[in-house]
Amino acid sequence: MVLLAAAVCTKAGKAIVSRQFVEMTRTRIEGLLAAFPKLMNTGKQHTFVETESVRYVYQPMEKLYMVLITTKNSNILEDLETLRLFSRVIPEYCRALEENEISEHCFDLIFAFDEIVALGYRENVNLAQIRTFTEMDSHEEKVFRAVRETQEREAKAEMRRKAKELQQARRDAERQGKKAPGFGGFGSSTVSGGSTAAMITDTIIETDKPKVAPAPTRPSGPSKALKLGAKGKEVDNFVDKLKSEGETIMSSNMGKRTSEATKVHAPPINMESVHMKIEEKITLTCGRDGGLQNMELHGMIMLRISDDKFGRIRLHVENEDKKGVQLQTHPNVDKKLFTAESLIGLKNPEKSFPVNSDVGVLKWRLQTTEDSFIPLTINCWPSESGNGCDVNIEYELQEDNLELNDVVITIPLPSGVGAPVIGEIDGEYRHDSRRNTLEWCLPVIDAKNKSGSLEFSIAGQPNDFFPVQVSFISKKNYCNIQVPHFNREPIWGKH
Repeated sequence: MVLLAAAVCTKAGKAIVSRQFVEMTRTRIEGLLAAFPKLMNTGKQHTFVETESVRYVYQPMEKLYMVLITTKNSNILEDLETLRLFSRVIPEYCRALEENEISEHCFDLIFAFDEIVALGYRENVNLAQIRTFTEMDSHEEKVFRAVRETQEREAKAEMRRKAKELQQARRDAERQGKKAPGFGGFGSSTVSGGSTAAMITDTIIETDKPKVAPAPTRPSGPSKALKLGAKGKEVDNFVDKLKSEGETIMSSNMGKRTSEATKVHAPPINMESVHMKIEEKITLTCGRDGGLQNMELHGMIMLRISDDKFGRIRLHVENEDKKGVQLQTHPNVDKKLFTAESLIGLKNPEKSFPVNSDVGVLKWRLQTTEDSFIPLTINCWPSESGNGCDVNIEYELQEDNLELNDVVITIPLPSGVGAPVIGEIDGEYRHDSRRNTLEWCLPVIDAKNKSGSLEFSIAGQPNDFFPVQVSFISKKNYCNIQVPHFNREPIWGKH
């Protein structure tokens, strides 16, 4: 078998991607592809057509053709087998069989074509091997990335240590009535207002810059979050610090999804002298046939004091939970006071909360196997058909008071079968051909949008579509435990 070229072209014969495996001029290959549609007999169903010099072996793909140009003495059976492998490669790199999608991933396709055919002869490879070869995994690259990450972590740790030293020196100078010194490496700055201090967190340093508009203010109070299996992405503070010092950092969106490249970063949180953070994390597992196997919830209230005069503050906690969570206070918190009056305060009235440090003052835990506690149910129903499987998936919100944001339902797909054919869908979807997953994306699920469904078809077996994974975030707590808005005046005396 001698394969002259492999090409993806339109039905009019326009070449989108073409890979020649022997010496051929561009004019020659364009002429062969332009003549290809004229040689086809529309009234007959064939997979090849011949001329005096070459043979075209082709397969229709929606509005396009996958065409192999071979010599006339090649084995037609081997040609058809090679054609099927070429046709399976294209959906691995292209989400849609359209001209602009093929052009966008043209180099990925050419690299994959080179793994199938070398010097005009078919290589003994399968789809999984092609995927492995084109990924070009490098041990040296892994070592380089590990060294770079280690250097960045060390730089962050050194930056935090220096920031704490500078902050301590500034506080000491203010206590002695001296003028706060300016620090060269981070820019000279003065604090405006006697009760407001520069904010320093564990992961990022806010430095003063001249002629910068202030961040929009937000009302003081606790911030609440609810997460289900979500993995937070750490902010690259080392690069951000370089940008703040005037360095130009070039970033590239190559390899990223369009939705990820166009995301707008949320504005920074306006942290005041007393800052509360409430966070809950839920992890649960359900069976394929329904029923909650295990659900575990962990919640915590974090307190951060940035001004010494609020060090002995006491906070009121509203606990209207009816699910039976187990509460536990910090060992230094007065447990009797919390039990009697729902107030969080220190046991020793002479002591105060640490300054510029996040302290977990109250945490709670819930573990259950009751189906009524599931906040969001997913029903995945694959059924076999003549061409593979028809999959129907639906969701339903069980807690009407919740508002779930950025919901992503991830369905595994069988490998090497191409992209799924989407029927009906509420929301959007992303097909990850490398991880063989289908991501069903829903921006909001609330009482007005309690249920929705997705239908798609793909080759495979019913067991190929499990386990289904779900992740989301929410601004509302699952357990009704809150800290109401409080006055920023310190609470003195005994209660």
